[in-house]
Amino acid sequence: MSVEQEREQEARRPEDWSAEEKLATVIEAGRLGETELGEFLRRRGIHQSQLEQWKQAALEGLGSSSKSARPSADTRRIRELEKQLQRKDKALAETAALLVLQKKTRAIWGAGDDDTDPETDD
Repeated sequence: MSVEQEREQEARRPEDWSAEEKLATVIEAGRLGETELGEFLRRRGIHQSQLEQWKQAALEGLGSSSKSARPSADTRRIRELEKQLQRKDKALAETAALLVLQKKTRAIWGAGDDDTDPETDD
């Protein structure tokens, strides 16, 4: 990149850069050591976090085409397990509610341990 292009790029905000400029910056920054990287970032007027975001976006863009077309077996298995878990959570909540109701009815009407014979009810 020429000095004139660098000055022009510095005049704009990093948010206004094109995807090509961001990718070129990520590639160029990847070649630098830590001390050189700090100077590079200051000269370009960008933060380390922006550079990391751009790098992540580039990596996601490279890997998205094959994964988005068809969910993997792991993804399908996770969805299936989540559905099972949700169903079991509902069943557990229903059972807990029934137990609470059973406890309340026993408290109101007694434990049902009276001395009468259930067959004769006399």
